[in-house]
Amino acid sequence: MQNFTIPTRETVSENNQGLFDNLQKGLGFVPNLYATFAYSKNALGTYLALQNAKSSLRAKEREVINLVVSQVNECRYCLAAHTTLGKMNGFSEEQILELRAGHASFDPKLNALATFVKETTENHGRPSAAAVDAFFAAGYTNESLIDTIMVIGDKIISNYFHGITQIPVDFPEAVALEMA
Repeated sequence: MQNFTIPTRETVSENNQGLFDNLQKGLGFVPNLYATFAYSKNALGTYLALQNAKSSLRAKEREVINLVVSQVNECRYCLAAHTTLGKMNGFSEEQILELRAGHASFDPKLNALATFVKETTENHGRPSAAAVDAFFAAGYTNESLIDTIMVIGDKIISNYFHGITQIPVDFPEAVALEMA
């Protein structure tokens, strides 16, 4: 299998160098996953635009989606990153583990979201009618549905990207769900 080394600022295009600088300023480092997107002159900017796009979903809701999709796709990198981000967004370790399993007993609206996202991801875009009905009954709208699908797509991109490249995880490892 191809061995992917992590591009450095000096080895990427001028446009990507600017993105590296912005990431360094904002996060304090350039995550390996983002750096590896910079093999392409355009992919890093495109991916960051998708991740930072305006949404009707709150940051916590986006983290629910990120955690559920990453668990379904068994992406160690994204589980590590979004466990860290989930904690920054106010979720406890126990809540994060529950979300990764596709549930949120601590919040009925987030539970409907987690269930919908898990079914959508596991069934390749075909959740049950019950999951869709529960999503809307919880107060989500058509706009929320579209924005949820956009975040699912965003996370599938990064999950698949890591699955293929197997670049080193540079966030604290997430606890395996079976061990929880």
